[in-house]
Amino acid sequence: MKVILQQDVKGHGKRGQMAEVSDGYARNFLLPKKLAVPASTDNMNKMMMQDKAKKAQMEQEKAEAAAIAEKLKECVVKLPAKAGSGGRLFGAVTSKEISEALEKQFGVNIAKSKIVQEEPIKNFGSFELKCKLGHEISGTIYVVVTEEK
Repeated sequence: MKVILQQDVKGHGKRGQMAEVSDGYARNFLLPKKLAVPASTDNMNKMMMQDKAKKAQMEQEKAEAAAIAEKLKECVVKLPAKAGSGGRLFGAVTSKEISEALEKQFGVNIAKSKIVQEEPIKNFGSFELKCKLGHEISGTIYVVVTEEK
């Protein structure tokens, strides 16, 4: 019997694939547990439509990530921070602060988890940080840390 898998089934395939299984296995295990549906014409068409919708959504997300990466090239985030003598900051500039400043200054919403900081920013100056936007697209955030008055 041919079935379309609704979830990953070990030894038979991944979600969305069509698999050939024995009648008893399908009737007694896969279908009652809703792990698969019979491979009828309606179910095949529904699966193809879902695949098309998923691909379209991925393309849209990829285009949005590329647009954000282009916008980041023009943005220079200015962060004021308190420092002691010698120009060392009292704390460190975190990715959360950078994310909030980007939202406030330019209206670009990037989650703090997507900002990659190899080491914390602990002094004044200009810095370039990588930002993983998804779908193998990354951008660069330019940060300038200035003295708070």
